[in-house]
Amino acid sequence: MKTILNVIWLVLSGFWLFLGYVAAGLLLCITIIGIPFGIAAFRIGVYALWPFGYTTVERRDAGAPSCVGNVLWLVLAGWWLALTHIVTGIALCITIIGIPFGIANFKLIPVSLLPLGREIVRTDEPFAAR
Repeated sequence: MKTILNVIWLVLSGFWLFLGYVAAGLLLCITIIGIPFGIAAFRIGVYALWPFGYTTVERRDAGAPSCVGNVLWLVLAGWWLALTHIVTGIALCITIIGIPFGIANFKLIPVSLLPLGREIVRTDEPFAAR
């Protein structure tokens, strides 16, 4: 079922989200200061490409630079990315067929809001490995 949902997601919106996050990542990687944010945008783009069967977890070993970077990301880009995913998720949840895709948009909110210090993992991995 995850594969079917991922293929439908990929065709309808995942590919375009992926392209948007990759374009943002390329722009961010122009400067040395923007490289960590560019890498985060690439990570979000891959997650947006194929969201079913994956989830995000916080990395406990992420330090103070991740916190400072998240604050900068939140102020400059994170709030409008999260708002866009919320609006799109609500719009998709209006129809019964769109509910799984709305939920996938809601799954993208935490990583688009605060991406640094997060890791994308498969949902079928045991919790002990995280």
